[in-house]
Amino acid sequence: MGENREVLIVHGEQAERIPLPHGGGFVLLADGRDTGGALGANRLTLGRGATGARPHYHARSTELFHVLEGVMWFDVDGRTTTVAAGGLVSIPPGVPHAFGAVPDSPAELLSVLTPGVDRFEYFRTLGRIQHGQEPFDSLLKHQERYDVHFLPVGVPARLRADGRDDA
Repeated sequence: MGENREVLIVHGEQAERIPLPHGGGFVLLADGRDTGGALGANRLTLGRGATGARPHYHARSTELFHVLEGVMWFDVDGRTTTVAAGGLVSIPPGVPHAFGAVPDSPAELLSVLTPGVDRFEYFRTLGRIQHGQEPFDSLLKHQERYDVHFLPVGVPARLRADGRDDA
C-alpha cells in the first residue's frame, strides 16, 4: 500500500444512503479505493434494539466505532458491554464481535475500518438482506473479499445477533 496523497472530502448530501427496515440505515462515506486503501468509513443508524452486526471478525483490519448518539451494546470476544454517545471501541484483527442498539434506545455510530477494504457493495447487500430481497447466505461466498468472516452456527446466543442458541 503506497502513500496516499489524495484528499477525500465527502459532503453529507453526496453520501450514498442505504435504508434499513427498522428506520435506520447506512451512510457510505469512504471506501478503501477512495483512500488508497488507508481506511473505509460509514455511519450507521439503528432503531431501538436493532442489531448492527451478527458475530464476525476481520482477519486483516482493525475496526473502530465511535458512538455518536444513543447507547450501543458490543459483544467483543465473549464479553458484553454497553457504550453511550461519545464512547469509542477499537477491535483489532481476529477478535470476534457483534453489536447493536440497546432495547430502549435508537443509536448512531461512525465505523472506520483500517486498512480500508472496498465494502460499499457489502453494505448494499446488507440492505437488500434486511429488506428480504436477498438471503443472508449470499454474503458467505464474499467473506474474504470484504474481510468480514461470520462465526458459524453453534455460537452461543450471547455472541449471535439473532439471539438463537444453536449449540
